[in-house]
Amino acid sequence: MPAHLLEIKDLHTYFTTKEGVNKAVNGVSLALDEDSILGVVGESGSGKTVTALSVLQLVPFPGEVVKGSITYNGAELLTMTSEQIRHIRGKEISLIFQDAGAALNPVIPIGKQVEEIVLEHTNIGGRRARALAIDLLGQLGIPDAKNMLSRYPFQLSGGMAQRVLMAIGVALEPKVLIADEPTSNLDVTLQAEILHRLSELREKNHSAIMLITHDLGVIAQMTQTVAVMYGGTIVEYTDTKSLFAKPLHPYTSGLFKAIPRLDTGQQALNPIRGAPPKMIDAPDLCPFLERCGKATNQCRTMPVPPLLEVEPNHRLACYNPVVYP
Repeated sequence: MPAHLLEIKDLHTYFTTKEGVNKAVNGVSLALDEDSILGVVGESGSGKTVTALSVLQLVPFPGEVVKGSITYNGAELLTMTSEQIRHIRGKEISLIFQDAGAALNPVIPIGKQVEEIVLEHTNIGGRRARALAIDLLGQLGIPDAKNMLSRYPFQLSGGMAQRVLMAIGVALEPKVLIADEPTSNLDVTLQAEILHRLSELREKNHSAIMLITHDLGVIAQMTQTVAVMYGGTIVEYTDTKSLFAKPLHPYTSGLFKAIPRLDTGQQALNPIRGAPPKMIDAPDLCPFLERCGKATNQCRTMPVPPLLEVEPNHRLACYNPVVYP
């Protein structure tokens, strides 16, 4: 038995452009275990989505995986042919995209889009696939699911479209589900419902879920383990309880300080200064260097700090971490 259900090791995914090489993912390593939820958190542009796309060979041109390994049940995904990876997508590993409006085909009724993945990966007929599509949409809280099958994506609200994407993602009860910002642009009630459905999927199928988000509240509610990404790398990787109790990386600490809190009386925003780094021909230095208030000469002269275990099950990529009394 492999050590992990899905394991990513030293992943580098680059985009070669006229301006230079964009190192969107620059040495990411993480793992998912059965019946667990891993949170991947970070600002926009930190490499979260590109990491997810790399798993299923969906990185758009001109991006390509230039180095690394991604294994599912011990099998290397990056060396699979297009035909081999096609049998993995949707059936074994499923990806729920962030933008439902862009992910759904605007000229095909939603019923056909849900049925398609069932017909592609199983031997059941069209009538049974249609019945399954109705059942899936109903389970996800879509009213009058039978009549909704003939609707087009533009006729749906954002919340309804997101539920259709979830129906496609969970139709074949995949062992690994990658959910990329599944609650973005939804109101609080719909967010809670989508997260509840994800929890149900994990409990029912013992699936492993990679939950990509920038919302620390979602991370606290849903995950057991968290990988904090910044500048194409993982800067902190530990269990959720430890991360919230004692964030060690200056970037992670900054994320928490930027959230207004009622329990401490901190209601004013305290944002991290500066802007995320440009990843075009990024130097071999800590990506947080220009924004870090704790940077030392070592940080300015040494290569990107490696992700090392500094406490039990707590890995950190930093030369000068936050110190607690």
